[in-house]
Amino acid sequence: MTDKQKKYNELIVFRCQRGKKAAFEELIQRWERPLFYYIRRLVEDEQQSWQVLQETWLKVLQGIDRLREPHKLSAWLYSIARKTAMSYLRKKYSEQTLLMENNELHEMEATSENINFENAERVHYGLSRLSIYHREVLTLFFIEDLSVKDIAEVLEIPSGTVKSRLYHAKKALKTLLVKEVCRDE
Repeated sequence: MTDKQKKYNELIVFRCQRGKKAAFEELIQRWERPLFYYIRRLVEDEQQSWQVLQETWLKVLQGIDRLREPHKLSAWLYSIARKTAMSYLRKKYSEQTLLMENNELHEMEATSENINFENAERVHYGLSRLSIYHREVLTLFFIEDLSVKDIAEVLEIPSGTVKSRLYHAKKALKTLLVKEVCRDE
């Protein structure tokens, strides 16, 4: 995120905190698509993703007065979206865990060079098949372009854990994509 974008975000926060309706509309217009995209990576059902986004906006609008560091708007928004999505998922799945089998990784490593990472459809499909922890860290880092530090704030974990999750998530995605390439051949 550029300095200009950060300054713009800070201005929107200050205007929202003063109760300016137009500022709330700008905030939603600016952040609706990125937040929806992020939530959609966490919540599989599109209708439920929209519902989670609406709940997220309610929490944002109710809590924006308490945002003391306006320059951290993006991390704050993603954090609220994440907490709202996780709350939804806890209710729906009550502890669903999707883990990759280590032996699958070893079987597929030989053909890993055949992956076409430019195929967005395949990558999005691969993301949808990953565990929620892998999916969210890859989405925040590569698609939403947050720094490791910002991701750590959003996920409320240490930066080292973010780096570890990124490493394992990339490895898991690669395994899935290799499996797809093998299946297609």
